[in-house]
Amino acid sequence: MQPLIDLRSDTVTRPTAPMRAAIAAAPVGDDQYGEDSLMNELQARIAALAGKEAALWCPSGTMANQVALRVLTRPGDDVIVSKESHAVWHEMGASGANAGVQFTEVAGAGRAWFTADEFVQAVRPRGHVIYPATTLVEVENTHNRSGGVVVPQTEIVKVCSAAREREIATYLDGARLWNTSVASGLSVAELAAPFDLMSVALSKGLGCPGGTVLAGSRELVARCHKHRRMFGGAMRQVGFYAAAGLYAIEQHVTRLGEDHAHAKLIGERLARTAGVEIDLSSLQTNIIVFKLGVGAPDAATVVARAKARGVLVFAFSPRLVRAVTHLDVSRQQCETAADVLAAAITG
Repeated sequence: MQPLIDLRSDTVTRPTAPMRAAIAAAPVGDDQYGEDSLMNELQARIAALAGKEAALWCPSGTMANQVALRVLTRPGDDVIVSKESHAVWHEMGASGANAGVQFTEVAGAGRAWFTADEFVQAVRPRGHVIYPATTLVEVENTHNRSGGVVVPQTEIVKVCSAAREREIATYLDGARLWNTSVASGLSVAELAAPFDLMSVALSKGLGCPGGTVLAGSRELVARCHKHRRMFGGAMRQVGFYAAAGLYAIEQHVTRLGEDHAHAKLIGERLARTAGVEIDLSSLQTNIIVFKLGVGAPDAATVVARAKARGVLVFAFSPRLVRAVTHLDVSRQQCETAADVLAAAITG
């Protein structure tokens, strides 16, 4: 029996044999006491790569985002985010429950990300008799639901500059920032520079079993420690995760360009398929999001048909499907998956 080709997400990646060896050999200590030497090394490494003073490992990206909100906002605040951002769509309402904030989703015509002018127009002033004050702007880069689009750095710099002028904090949800860096040619430090606080995941496409790292000033990261503890994220012997993260940074980041090429291959095949609506210009990294047009089956049907033929994809909505390339799928498997998806759509 052929193994399933799993394109549901890049979070399904598994540690490679060399990464497993690094995990097995990892020295460990109690991280709550700051005694896990390998985790200390990973955090210092990420901080240096991001051009920040300090960094903090969290078990998941959602926890990292929630910690960031607790540090940068107060209950009742307004947070400006991109349309269909992860914080709004994929965190189970945690931001309202944990941080007590509300979101204002902003997007320009035909794109998920917003310009500096669009950001300024959405800002709600402090001291208004009715409106909640905007105290934070959050940028997701790459943008998941729009198909892994890279947000233009020139516009990000303008947005963050406009935020500083208005004393609004800035946060980069960089879950797939490694992909952004490879696709744009900009370093992680360049991408993170405009922001007060940023995050980057180790479990998306890199083979790590878990972990997202926050980075910022020493003062902000110290406050992040407190809230990570409050959310139950102060773990013990985490050197195993750190070993995986350090290995991934050294061995798996530079190959992300292969995933981007594989995604383009699938997208171009789907673009030639009747009933598929896809914007090939959005195919910039490793995520393919396509719409099922008039006459095509719905997303649930396509997902079921593809699964029956050994390919796993994810239904974003009744007529929207996502596929994500990653470390564990080869070019040949992606070619097969593209043909299977086309057949699942055309019947």
